[in-house]
Amino acid sequence: MSEPSVFTRILQGEIPAEIVAETENVFAIRDIAPQAPVHLLVIPKTAEYRNVVELAAGDPDLLTEVIGLANTVAAEHADGDFRLIFNTGEGAGQTVFHVHAHVLAGGLNEKSLGG
Repeated sequence: MSEPSVFTRILQGEIPAEIVAETENVFAIRDIAPQAPVHLLVIPKTAEYRNVVELAAGDPDLLTEVIGLANTVAAEHADGDFRLIFNTGEGAGQTVFHVHAHVLAGGLNEKSLGG
């Protein structure tokens, strides 16, 4: 069995993090290395899915909840405009293999990837 992800450890209270929003199945935290003025992570509480492709195939309702919470935190922490990024695979920059969405906002433009 693999080690719990950093997100599971945050949820269990083993690693401190500022939870900015939470539902029964999903939570959102501030990214510790922000790439934009607003950089939040929206994370399912289950570690069952490694990436967004697995999540979409396995539990589309949970994916909908992730996107809904992303919209909510963007409205609360920015002006409601946001970029939603799911890194899928090591070659795409995924470092934690517990599906999560990056909510980026604040002064982004079409040519900027992060901020």
